[in-house]
Amino acid sequence: MVAIDNPYQIKAQDWSLERKNYHNDNGNTQAIFNALETMLKDSLERLKMIRESISIAGSGALLECTSHVNFTGHASLVRALCIDAKVGAALRLRNRMLQKCVVLDVFTHNYLINELCKMGNLEKASSIIEEMSEVGPTPNRITYNTLIRGYCRVDNLDKALDLFSSMCGRGIKPNRVSYNILVHALCKKGLLEKAKELLAEILEEGAERNSDLITSTILIDGYCRKGDIVQALEQWGKMSQKGTQVDVVAYNVLIHGCLKKDTRLGYTYFCEMLKMGFLPDLFTYNTLISGLCKLGKLDEACEVYSLLSRMGFTPDHISYKMVIQGLCLYGDVIKANKFLHTMLEDSVVPEPLIWNAVIEGYGNSGDLYRAFKIRDQMVASGVIPNIFTYNALVHAQVKGGNIVDALSLKQEIISNGLIPDIVTYNMLIGAECNIGHVDFALQLYDEMLRRGYKPDIITYTELIRGHCSKGNMKNATEFFSKIQRSDSPIDHVPFQILIKTYCKMRHPEKAFEIYQEMVRKGLMSRRSTYHALISELRRKKLIQEALQFCTQMLKLGF
Repeated sequence: MVAIDNPYQIKAQDWSLERKNYHNDNGNTQAIFNALETMLKDSLERLKMIRESISIAGSGALLECTSHVNFTGHASLVRALCIDAKVGAALRLRNRMLQKCVVLDVFTHNYLINELCKMGNLEKASSIIEEMSEVGPTPNRITYNTLIRGYCRVDNLDKALDLFSSMCGRGIKPNRVSYNILVHALCKKGLLEKAKELLAEILEEGAERNSDLITSTILIDGYCRKGDIVQALEQWGKMSQKGTQVDVVAYNVLIHGCLKKDTRLGYTYFCEMLKMGFLPDLFTYNTLISGLCKLGKLDEACEVYSLLSRMGFTPDHISYKMVIQGLCLYGDVIKANKFLHTMLEDSVVPEPLIWNAVIEGYGNSGDLYRAFKIRDQMVASGVIPNIFTYNALVHAQVKGGNIVDALSLKQEIISNGLIPDIVTYNMLIGAECNIGHVDFALQLYDEMLRRGYKPDIITYTELIRGHCSKGNMKNATEFFSKIQRSDSPIDHVPFQILIKTYCKMRHPEKAFEIYQEMVRKGLMSRRSTYHALISELRRKKLIQEALQFCTQMLKLGF
């Protein structure tokens, strides 16, 4: 027998000495083992009871195992089950307790309501609140706020507002959290007037001076998202008039909104922020960098980036991503690559999106060597290329006229466990059509369909272009009909291709039919399309029709 060296070790001889008079066994060994067996059975029974308590979902027999209800223990268990997302088991335990006329407290009920809302089961959460109103405990503000937030998350504002009214009707006074949840949801839906009404209610309640800061900031953000800077600034002015103490977050929201409309105005509030003694945080600097990059003001964006570092902040992924994407978008891929290497020198591993932006930048500039070199550095840094990486490389190869290499990349995509997407196929189909390989383009189209992809307007347009270049107007019109039958959004390009092709083939009547269809769909054509039609009508001596097109062009401002 293995000896266990601890103070609770039990030895057979100890039992023999202590239990000499147990049923007059006089130290009988069998009696000792009988006693041990009894103790073991008792221990197993207790273990069984504990397991049944934990696995309520299996038997639901917790209350049958105990002679009295341990309220605190069961309430804790309900909360623990909710935290573990086992809300079904928690509800079954609650129901068992109700059958024993034991009602959980409101604190525990709030756990249940919160978990049901997270799961999206708002109907059940609402029914529990109704039950609480009937049998107790009385729902409190947190109960209602939780369900109101749940309805707002699923954009059911009508239900959220009804619940808010119900809450007030039952004498439960809303707090700032209640209002903020609704104001945020209303702003998100663009219902800013209703949001203003709720803010007015807060102020009428006679709350403390700073109580409307969060709500007002949410409202300002709503106006900024809608593009209504005038209203945002008006709300900002009201905050100043009431003496509301603004904070860095409020300034960040206003600066971000202003930058979308007026860079100078954004800078003005940034300077005001500094004068008021507020130190910008990393979000402030990132907001400025983002706004400037979107406006194409890359020099100013890089200057803010430098200021960020000088002020003691460490640039994060967002800072780098915005600068690198902005530089690539506006063609300065060399500078973007320098920022990429700065990230690596600072031991910050760029995310795939950043690598892809630089690869695409080199691809767009025709530098295939550097595009693939960046891909190799990406792999060496432990970042796995994704389908967007490969699409950037395919685009670079297609743009360089290297169709064979582009097709090889498709095979590499598959070899690396990825699946070519519709963008990959559209680029390859377009490339094959451009060099007259329409049959091979159709093979790619069929492969795309087999993979379950639904062709879009780009797919159809490229195939129409390919067939028109070969004079296969029957096949071209078949794909044109497929566009018409599909639910894909359509633009003027396929119409323009067909019109020009019919004009070249000396079929103005067919070109005119396509043009009329385009007009019926409310699509605008380009100047070159009108010129092609007018030239062909004049050639056919259809002067009246040609004059009609000239008049139409003048009306449209061509």
